[in-house]
Amino acid sequence: MSRKTLWINLSIALALVLIAAFAGQVHKWQKQRDNRRASVTNPSASESGGDADSAEPPRKTEVLVRFKSGVTQQVIESIATRFNDEVEDSIEAVDGLEVIEDEDNKTSDEVLAQYRTLSEVEYAEANTEIKLDHDSPGNHVHANDELFFKQWGLFNHGQDGGKVGADISAMRAWAITKGSDQVVVAVIDSGVNYTHPDLTNNMWRRPEIIKAFQDDDLTDEGPIDDLHGFNVAEGTGDPMDDNGHGTHCAGIIGAEGGNEMGIAGVNWTVRIMALKFMDAEGAGTTSDAIEAINYVINRKRAGVNVRVISASWGSTVKSRALEDVIRKAGDEGILVVAAAGNDSSDNDRTPHYPASYNLNNVISVAAVNRLDELTSFSNYGATSVHVAAPGEAIMSTWLNHDFQERKGTSMATPFVAGVAALVLSTNPNITVEDLRARLLQSVDTVPALKGKVSTGGRINAAKAVGAG
Repeated sequence: MSRKTLWINLSIALALVLIAAFAGQVHKWQKQRDNRRASVTNPSASESGGDADSAEPPRKTEVLVRFKSGVTQQVIESIATRFNDEVEDSIEAVDGLEVIEDEDNKTSDEVLAQYRTLSEVEYAEANTEIKLDHDSPGNHVHANDELFFKQWGLFNHGQDGGKVGADISAMRAWAITKGSDQVVVAVIDSGVNYTHPDLTNNMWRRPEIIKAFQDDDLTDEGPIDDLHGFNVAEGTGDPMDDNGHGTHCAGIIGAEGGNEMGIAGVNWTVRIMALKFMDAEGAGTTSDAIEAINYVINRKRAGVNVRVISASWGSTVKSRALEDVIRKAGDEGILVVAAAGNDSSDNDRTPHYPASYNLNNVISVAAVNRLDELTSFSNYGATSVHVAAPGEAIMSTWLNHDFQERKGTSMATPFVAGVAALVLSTNPNITVEDLRARLLQSVDTVPALKGKVSTGGRINAAKAVGAG
C-alpha cells in the first residue's frame, strides 16, 4: 500500500470516528433537553422518574388541601409532619387552604388518599398543570401608533379582507376616555417584559407607601421586593417574561397609545401589574396560579387599586381551591376575565377552568375573527361562555422590544379586561357585579354567535363607557 493511500484511509477512518462521536453527543444533548422539559411540564412526577443526565430533578408531588374551619395551623403542621410532608405555602386569602409537598416520593393519588380520610379536611385535590390559551361613525379618536393599521380588533375598516365595523369600537370609546393611571390590571401569565418601550410607562410599580410583599412560606429571606410585580414560579420580585405570551396580553390591555410607536392598547393609559407563574415553555401549576391571585388580593388590601385580573390560561381539571381564591377575589371587588379555551369544544359539556366557574366575578371569553365569526379554534358555550372578542391575527407587544401577531382566546381575553379598565377609569366606584353586568350588556349582537355565547355578541368598548 502506498503512503498516499495509507493517509487517505487513515483520514477516512478518523472522520468516521469524529462523526460517530458527534452524533452520540447530539443524542445526549437531545436527551438532556427532553428530560429538563419533562421535569418542568409534569409537576406530579416522582423523583424516581428522573434521569442522571437531567439538569434539574423532577418536581415533588404537591397537593392542595383545605382544612375545615377551626383547625389551627399547629394542627395542620402536625398532620403534615405525621405524613412526612411539608406545608409549602398557606394561602392567606382562603382560610385553611394549604399547598402540601410530599417528601416520600408518593404519587399524587397516594398523598390525596391520606388527607381525604381525615375528619379535619374539607377537600384535597391534585396540583394540576395549567397551560396558556393561545395557538395566537360618530365622535372618535384615531391612534397615531405606527402599527395601528394592523389592529383590526380596535378599528376594522375592511383591511386584509375583514368586515367593516367588526371591532370593539375603540376609537369612539377613546372620545370618552383613554384610560387612567389610577386603574390597575393584573396580568397573571408568563410575566411581562416591563422594559418594553411601548409598555414601560404603563407598568405598575409598587409605590413607596406600600410595604414590600411578605410571605414567609415562599421565602426565608424576608419581604419580596415586588417593585415590578411578583414571580411566583421563582419566589422573586422579578416577573420578567421569557415566553412572550404575557407581554402580548399586556400590550392588548395597555400598550401606550398616541406615542407614534408600535401599537395602541385598549387603554392608552393604565397600570399593568405583572405576575409570572408560567415558565418559558408556557407551563405552570394550579398552586402557583392560586398564589398569584393571593398576591393580587394582598396588594388590594394593602391599598393598590387593582380591580381586574386577566387570565389567558386554563385547564379542564376543576379545582375547588382555585375556585375558592377567585371567589375571594370577587369579595375584594376584583373581576376575573378568563379565556374560554382553544379546543373548538362546548364548555357547557366540557368545562374549561377558570373560565367555567359559575361565579359573579368571572367572565368567560371566546374569540372571533375579522369577519365577526367564531374562530375555528375557539371554545364556546351557550350558557357558560359569556362574550366574544377579537382573537385572530392580533398584533401586540413581544419579547426583545418586538411586535408580533398571535391568535387564541388568550388574545380575546385582554380585550375584555382592557374594556373593563376603561369603564373603571370613568366609574372607579362601580361594584364588581355591576362592572360585570355592564360589560355583558355592552355587546354588538352577532348572528354567528347566537347559541355560542350567552350574550350572543362581541364586546363593544364604546357602549361600555357610554359612547353609544
